[in-house]
Amino acid sequence: MAKSNSNVAMYLNFALLISLLLIINMAESRLFHYAHGKAKMLTPTCVSIYGQQEGDTCFTITQAFNLTFDFFLQINPNLNCDTIFVGQWLCVDGFLS
Repeated sequence: MAKSNSNVAMYLNFALLISLLLIINMAESRLFHYAHGKAKMLTPTCVSIYGQQEGDTCFTITQAFNLTFDFFLQINPNLNCDTIFVGQWLCVDGFLS
């Protein structure tokens, strides 16, 4: 009977230890913003800028600087193409890191 209780206690301790390790692992991954299966957010770095002029649209700017529309939006993350204004500085060359 004592040996049976000893085995049960050992398995319960092992289960508690594994649970504790899993909880710590989950807490640490949240603490350091590790996301399993999620893409890392890239930071845009601008190399060259352009001052928007009368009649410019996001489309005409991407065509003039030979950029894809998606890349243009990535290097200008807070840009709303419906509200660009004359003199607004836009990034036209850069990279994501």
